[in-house]
Amino acid sequence: MSTTWHVLGAGSLGTLWATRLARAGLPVKLILRDTARLQAYQAAGGLTLVEQGEAQHYAIPGETVDSGGPIDRLLVACKAYDAESAVAQLAPRLAPNAELILLQNGLGSQDAVAARVPQARCIFASSTEGAFRDDDWRVVFAGHGYTWLGDASHPTPPIWLDDLSAAGIPHEWSTDILTRLWRKLALNCAINPLSVLHDCRNGGLQHHQCEVATLCAELSELLERCGQPAAAHNLQQEVERVIQATAANYSSMYQDVANQRRTEISYLLGHACAVASRHQLVLPHLNQLQQRLITHLHTRGLPSN
Repeated sequence: MSTTWHVLGAGSLGTLWATRLARAGLPVKLILRDTARLQAYQAAGGLTLVEQGEAQHYAIPGETVDSGGPIDRLLVACKAYDAESAVAQLAPRLAPNAELILLQNGLGSQDAVAARVPQARCIFASSTEGAFRDDDWRVVFAGHGYTWLGDASHPTPPIWLDDLSAAGIPHEWSTDILTRLWRKLALNCAINPLSVLHDCRNGGLQHHQCEVATLCAELSELLERCGQPAAAHNLQQEVERVIQATAANYSSMYQDVANQRRTEISYLLGHACAVASRHQLVLPHLNQLQQRLITHLHTRGLPSN
C-alpha cells in the first residue's frame, strides 16, 4: 500500500502535483484551511487539471487541518508567508518519521518550518514548472519545467521519488539544493521587483539593462559572501536569458500586486537584504530597491512583510 500524499495548499503548484499524483493512481488527500473551504471543495467534487486544452477531473478526498489521522508525507505548497503557521497547526498529526516537501519561493520559510517540526525530515524543493488557476479548484498546466529536491543535512534520496516518476513530474535529486535555491532567489530579486516598479512584462526589463546589471553585480557579491560561488556564476547572463525567454510573461510578484495579493517580498528581496546586513555587506542598490518596493506596496494598500 502506497503512502498517502497529503497536499497542503490548493494553489497552482499544489493542485498540479495533486492531480498528477492522483492520475497515476497514488493515494492523495487535499488539506484545506477550514470547514467552509472544505464544503466549497466538496461541492465542486474535486480538482480539474487542464493540459493541452483537455480538462480531466479528479475526485481527490479533502479534509481540514484538524481532521484526524496521522500524516507520513506532506507536500507544503502554500505561500512562503503561510508555511510556518500552517505546518505548526499540523504538527500534532505528523508521524514520528514524517517527511515534508517544501515547495516555497525564496529562502527563510524552509528553515522556519524545519525548526517547528524537528522530528520530521524537511526536503527543500525548487520548481520551474508553469501553472495557473483559471478558476477555483481548476489548474492549467502552462509549461514544462523541472523540480529539484534535496536535503542539505541528509543527502540520501527518498524512495518516494518513484512516485514522482510515475506521476510524470520531471524531477532530480540535488545534493546542492541550497545552491539551486540561492540561484533562483537571485533571479527573482533581479526580475520580479523591477517588473512591478516599471509596470511591465519581463521583456520590458530589456529597456533597463543598466539597472539589471547593477543588481546582478550586487547579488553576485552577496552569493559569494554566503559561500555560494556556483549560484553567482554568470548570474547576469542567466538573468538576461530568463528575461528574454519569458519576455511575454508577467512575473509572479507583478501578478500578486496586480491582483491586490500579498507578495513574498520578505522571502525574496527582504531575505537577501537581511543576509547582506548580517554579513555587514553594503549593497546600496539592492537596499534602495527594497525601499522603493516597500513604498510602492504601501501606496497600493498592500503589506510589505
